[in-house]
Amino acid sequence: MKKVKLVPHDLRYAKEIHRLSQAPEVKNALGLPTQSIEDTENFIINNLIEESEGKTVSRVILNEEEKLVGITTLMFIDQHKKHCHIGSWIGFEFWGLGYNLPSKIEILKIAFEQLQLDVVFAGARTVNIRSQKAQEKLPFISLNVEQQFQEEHLLLEERQKQPCILNAILKEDYLNYLYITQNGQEN
Repeated sequence: MKKVKLVPHDLRYAKEIHRLSQAPEVKNALGLPTQSIEDTENFIINNLIEESEGKTVSRVILNEEEKLVGITTLMFIDQHKKHCHIGSWIGFEFWGLGYNLPSKIEILKIAFEQLQLDVVFAGARTVNIRSQKAQEKLPFISLNVEQQFQEEHLLLEERQKQPCILNAILKEDYLNYLYITQNGQEN
């Protein structure tokens, strides 16, 4: 499995985040508008503010060579309900190279171990087939939980202003996956 390191946002990453996020393949998949470098700097500043307020935890994904490959974020953190939503993107030039699973494992450590959440929702617009396929590959995800979590599904569709699918990562399933993989590697 690829090794990744998650690091806090910093303005020194603005130029590379901007470059990767404005590639048509990423920009169109995320529904991003055309942005300036200043917009990207404001995005970073807003992430840092929201993190200080306990609303999000967003991290830059660095690969083995310390190259920025994407961003992963825990958002809409609700400590009372013990859940949040996850959003991630990988730069187009890094698609298919195996960075999705290790970056999810690392950000979920924050969700389940540090924040002590019980559920992390992973949604996607129904038109974003690539995101849906990436989520389906996660060995610890529960697919199509729209009926089980109707309120979260409706909120997601309201935020996205279009139809969405909803998946969930349950703490117990994630921890079981870690236990099995860690014990399998030790034998």
